Amino acid sequence: MLLTAEDRVITEVPVKKKIRFGSPRTLFFADLRKEVQAYFQQKGIESKGTTGLYLKAAFFIISYLGGYALLVSASLPAAVSLVVCAYLGFIAAGIGFNLMHDGAHGSFSSKNWINELAAYSVNMLGGDAVLWKNKHNMIHHTYTNIEGHDQDIAQMPVLLLNDMQKKYAFHKYQHIYCFFVYGLSSLLWVFLLDFIKYFSGKVGTHKIASYTLRDHLIFWASKIGYFSAYLIIPSMIWGWSATILGFVVYHFTLGLTLSVVFQLAHVVENTDFIDGEATEEPLENEWAIHQLKTTTNFATKNSFITWFVGGLNYQVEHHLFPNISHVHYPALNSILKNACEKYEVVYNEYGTFSEALGSHLRHLRNTANN
Repeated sequence: MLLTAEDRVITEVPVKKKIRFGSPRTLFFADLRKEVQAYFQQKGIESKGTTGLYLKAAFFIISYLGGYALLVSASLPAAVSLVVCAYLGFIAAGIGFNLMHDGAHGSFSSKNWINELAAYSVNMLGGDAVLWKNKHNMIHHTYTNIEGHDQDIAQMPVLLLNDMQKKYAFHKYQHIYCFFVYGLSSLLWVFLLDFIKYFSGKVGTHKIASYTLRDHLIFWASKIGYFSAYLIIPSMIWGWSATILGFVVYHFTLGLTLSVVFQLAHVVENTDFIDGEATEEPLENEWAIHQLKTTTNFATKNSFITWFVGGLNYQVEHHLFPNISHVHYPALNSILKNACEKYEVVYNEYGTFSEALGSHLRHLRNTANN
């Protein structure tokens, strides 16, 4: 699956029924990997980040720190302050997409210490790099869209993402209120979900390997530092009411941006969902084919979206090659499409952002009303 050694040891054997993928029936993935390897050899380039990525990361970091400094040091009109808070939420999402995400997968740089530093930018945003790697790198990338295992589609009672989850009457309107839920998701992550994982020692049903003393210290230091920087210090300047309002605006923008990008890649009409408890073992498909069936691309011709979301609109390429930096995904796209055509493998894609968003909303509506 092209996971790093670090990724493999983070999560131990799942508590629930263990999922085994089927054996390859063709040379699809073997040939694809050879083609991708040949591409980098012929170009004489590394599969990690480039100077362009480092400059983009610097832009996001400088913009973020500059915006924060402006808020706490300048006397801005209330309306302008809220606009800056929303801007910071948008830039924070950009840091997550471009800096943290590649760093956590070990693809930001060829130097491990730089990848580690990039991964820990999530702590600056209120999260925790160790918990993120458990939830995302190992669990989501292995058990994509498998109900009961993939925590990125784990049921929240307010949203019904597939027909295996429990349905309530109010789900009938989820395609309308979903954006409000998405906007609150990062607040839930920072204030509740990280602490549940930390104290339970599990991500869903998957056990987390023991934290080292260093991990414990970083977790608490970053959480305390985050709440101090985003709540206590601003409250001394603005007062608590204005601080909480600005904090909510910031997080709503962040949560909405992060959630929509993920949902358009996995929770749409053309992706599959698998019942992790009811399915026979091994699964029908090998791991690579499973990724293609549960993942979709969107708006790959839109250069701004590709730039801002860190290539996560090339989600298929990312799931098959998570240890390759997103800056290379456009080049891999044609290689992958040719392989899919050769082996008659379905390749999921929406041409535009609006098409993907429409499909996501129809999926929510149809799932709730079937």
